[in-house]
Amino acid sequence: MPAPSAAHERDLDWMRRAIDLSKLCPPSEGAYSVGAVIVGSDGTELAYGYSRETDAHIHAEGAALAKLPADDPRLKTATIYSTLEPCSQRRHQVSPCAQLIIAAGLPRVVIAWREPTLFVADCVGVEQLIEAGVTVDELPELAEAAKAANAHLGSGLA
Repeated sequence: MPAPSAAHERDLDWMRRAIDLSKLCPPSEGAYSVGAVIVGSDGTELAYGYSRETDAHIHAEGAALAKLPADDPRLKTATIYSTLEPCSQRRHQVSPCAQLIIAAGLPRVVIAWREPTLFVADCVGVEQLIEAGVTVDELPELAEAAKAANAHLGSGLA
């Protein structure tokens, strides 16, 4: 088995940062605890967010994106690391995270795990992103660590 590339190691490091952020989420019986980090093409952190950081209905990706101007040119070459697949639908009058990412022009998304069917029968965030031309990479080796912040939700996290 070949050694992981330097780029893959950087992805793992940034996802670990997102996982640490997910642990800051106030637990909710009706929502996942997710962390997100936006990283510029130069390898610097541009913004971060976590679920319920500023509002009971804010998701991690939205919290991170809200910290940058919508027209920030760095977004066009940045990567967002999210511990969970960006949502494709919302119960509240807020745009789904997949749509926020597409609208921001982010070219790449890295996730640790796909959204299970606990709250949404068929999340298609990854499919929406890919259809819009966004590159989506998954780090399954960190899925269990990302799920750990959601232990409050019980066994429906498979």
